[in-house]
Amino acid sequence: MELRNLITFTHVAELGSFTKAAELLGYSQSTISFQIKQLEEELGCLLFERINHTITLTQRGRELVSYAHQVRMLTDEFKESLTQEEELSGHIHIVTPDSVCEEMIHSHYIDFHRKYPSVSIRFTTADTADMIDMLDHNEADVIITLDSHTYDRDYVIAKEERLPMHFVTNANSRFAGRKNLSIRDIASEPFILTEYGQGYRRVFDRELAKKSIGITPVLEIGRTDIITSVLAQSDMISFLPDFVTKPMIDAGKLCYLDICDMNIEIWKQLIYHKNKWLSKSLKTFIDYIGKTEFVG
Repeated sequence: MELRNLITFTHVAELGSFTKAAELLGYSQSTISFQIKQLEEELGCLLFERINHTITLTQRGRELVSYAHQVRMLTDEFKESLTQEEELSGHIHIVTPDSVCEEMIHSHYIDFHRKYPSVSIRFTTADTADMIDMLDHNEADVIITLDSHTYDRDYVIAKEERLPMHFVTNANSRFAGRKNLSIRDIASEPFILTEYGQGYRRVFDRELAKKSIGITPVLEIGRTDIITSVLAQSDMISFLPDFVTKPMIDAGKLCYLDICDMNIEIWKQLIYHKNKWLSKSLKTFIDYIGKTEFVG
């Protein structure tokens, strides 16, 4: 069995496309097709079903993915052990919500770069559904979500923490300091929220719907730094993670509201696909995040 054919197979399986695998590997599509055909003939089984220009792994193909990734991982580990480079290098694509991207750049990126200056990182922001789709198509190495708890046997949760969340407003608000407020007490107030249908906003709207309460925000925007700035200058209310609001809370510009009847559980999770090959640089990044403070 040729190692080259096995590696090509893993890329086709990850990308779900002969064309994309050819572009990534620098081969022609006919070469990719030939390599997969060779592998199928050698193993005596069909690895992909080909219907209307789409490909899907067969049961045997899904079984081979796990073995192929192990072979690929061991091969690359051996190659890494042969190199004389003292400095870790590589490229990592991380997909997060806007607020997490900003937090990671401010809190972690400089320190990580100082430790591993030859590892390049690409940050992309997206909603949870888009992140999962990017993992499934190998367009992201890891994702960090702010959402309800995600569990699926196709994904590995490398780290997770329940995220403290609060309703927050200007420190001089008439609601400041009041105890045992109901969500109905503030539902008619002007709200500024993150974009509809995304991450914890979607969970928030779902909990409101359970109570038959509708809140129409006067402003929707993904940038939580802008939201906190507007809150500090207005009588608006928002619902945000504590790591976003803590600096202005500590500065006395914002305050948390004591809303007693909204139990919204949001989790921050570091996730990668179970079939993702973990390069040395990617494993180093995951280990680094595992040892740092995850929530702001």
